[in-house]
Amino acid sequence: MPVSKCIAESAKIVLGKNKEIKLAICCLLSQGHLLIEDLPGVGKTTLALTLSKVFGLAFTRLQFTSDLLPADVTGISVFDNSTKRFSFHPGPIFNQVLLADEINRATPKTQSALLEAMEEHKVSVDGETHPLPQPFFVIATQNPSSQVGTFALPESQLDRFLMRIKMGYPDKVAEKRLLSAQDPRQLLDQIKTMLTADELLGMQQQSKQVHVSENIINYILQIVEKTRHEAGFIHGLSPRAGMALKRASQSWAFVHNRDYVLPEDIQAVYSAVCEHRLERHYEQAESSVQQLSRKILDSIEV
Repeated sequence: MPVSKCIAESAKIVLGKNKEIKLAICCLLSQGHLLIEDLPGVGKTTLALTLSKVFGLAFTRLQFTSDLLPADVTGISVFDNSTKRFSFHPGPIFNQVLLADEINRATPKTQSALLEAMEEHKVSVDGETHPLPQPFFVIATQNPSSQVGTFALPESQLDRFLMRIKMGYPDKVAEKRLLSAQDPRQLLDQIKTMLTADELLGMQQQSKQVHVSENIINYILQIVEKTRHEAGFIHGLSPRAGMALKRASQSWAFVHNRDYVLPEDIQAVYSAVCEHRLERHYEQAESSVQQLSRKILDSIEV
C-alpha cells in the first residue's frame, strides 16, 4: 500500500517516531493542518522536510520572528511602472507545504495572516482573492510558552489546526542510531519520493469514503458531550472538533488499510485532535489537560 511505503521511507529519517509520522500523514490525508509543539532540536523541522519530500510536494520554510509582517507571509501588490498597474507578488504561503517555524514568536497580527489561508485555502490582498495550490498543508512548529519571546496562539488560531503533536525525546535505541549515523538532514536527498501531488489528492478523497457507522458516530458524540460537562474545562469541544475527530479517525483507518472506522481509531487520534482545543480552569492546577481528557476517554464505555 502506498501509505505504508511513505511511512517506512519517512522512518528512515525521523528515527523512532512511527506514531508521530502516522499522525502527521493522517493530518495531511484529512486535508487539515499540523501544529508541532516541543523543545528546539527534537526533529520538528526534519519531520516537515521529510513529509514534503516523500509526498513530492513543493515546500517552503518561513521563520516567524517578532518583526515579521503579514505581507511577508501572504505577499504584496507592487506598482509596475511599465504597465501602470499593481501586480501581485505571492508570498511564501503559495506553496503546497508551508513550514511556519516557531509560529508563536510572531505577533498575533502576523499569526492571524494564516487564518483565511488555513480555513479557506485562499488569500485576499487589496480586495483580490488568490487561490492557494492544492494540496495545501501548513505545518507550524511552536516553542513552549515558558520560553522567552513567545506569543501564545489564540483559541481561534489553535482551532484551525486539525492536530497538535509533540515529538518528545527519542528512545535510547533511536538516539544511539541518530548519534552513530550521518546527519538526517544530509540523508534527505537520498530518500525517495513515493507519490505525486495528484496521487495524494486522490488518496485524500479515498480516505473520506472510509465508512463510519452509527455506533461510531454515537461514540464521538459521547466524547464531545462529556467534555462539555467536565467541570475541569472552561468549555467543551465544539461541533467542528467533533467533525475533526471523525475525519482524522477515517484517515487513521485508511492508513491501516481498512475501509471502516473502529473505536480504536478514535482513541488513537483523540489526544492529537482534541487536547489543544480544551482549556482547563486555573483552579484545576493539579490536573493537566492530558489527565482530564484521558479521564473522559476512560469513562466512556465502548
